[in-house]
Amino acid sequence: MADELRARIRSGVLRPGQRMPTQARLADEFGVERGAVRQALRILQSENLLTNVSKGSPATVAPDLGRALTGPAARPLPTTVALAPRIAAAFGAQHVEIDALCLTSVSLTLAIGEPLRQIHAGQLKPAKIDVRVLLPSRDIDLAFPVLVEGGGDDDPVHQRWLAQRNAQVQVLRHNLLTLRSTHGVDVRVSFRALPFTPPVKLYLLNGAEALFAYYTVMRREERIDQEQFQMYDTEGTQSMLFAFEQGPGMRDTTFVEQSHLWFNALWETISSELVFTA
Repeated sequence: MADELRARIRSGVLRPGQRMPTQARLADEFGVERGAVRQALRILQSENLLTNVSKGSPATVAPDLGRALTGPAARPLPTTVALAPRIAAAFGAQHVEIDALCLTSVSLTLAIGEPLRQIHAGQLKPAKIDVRVLLPSRDIDLAFPVLVEGGGDDDPVHQRWLAQRNAQVQVLRHNLLTLRSTHGVDVRVSFRALPFTPPVKLYLLNGAEALFAYYTVMRREERIDQEQFQMYDTEGTQSMLFAFEQGPGMRDTTFVEQSHLWFNALWETISSELVFTA
């Protein structure tokens, strides 16, 4: 129940400052006792997603979800939960700057969906958007995802990753560039290829925040084109995202600054033009 309500908050179905359904209504919806409802609400309150959790009145969604989900004081949460509200908050600036280093950009594409919706609804009005994304090259032997035995450029695991990478890039670029014609936003979207498999994912927002997660590799079996394969892969969307923000804390400020230096160095030196063809 807590997972479902958290997902509704993250997706915007339940908005900042909105009153939650009553505990009686939630109990009916989920088919549980009110004690279970209160326990789920307390879990979300402990994550700073809800306020005013009590027996007397409906709880309220936290007014500042961005900081509640991924602020420096918040505990790390999965990328699917933590990234979207910080991306949405970044789009509140007149000049939005997002740099990303990742494996396929699927999390970034999903996270940008909410601020794009708000732009189309007239709730956000950035004047300029600059997005740069570093992704693995199609020409390298990936460390993951990869077959446990054998493999290569033409194996089904590599081909599926390449198709996902290319599809996410095309969707992300199209969705952002559409803002030029629909809302007159000055949009620049750039992609470059890395000569290695990134062991981490990194998102840099407006020069002030760095969101960082490890790609944890695991062995698993999966069906591709009606055939079972043993592979080494990672659940990138579930990677725990750590947040660092420029401010009075020297440690976080230094991490943000060094992350920008690292990203720029990769962008300007060993990265190359991203090739989309299979």
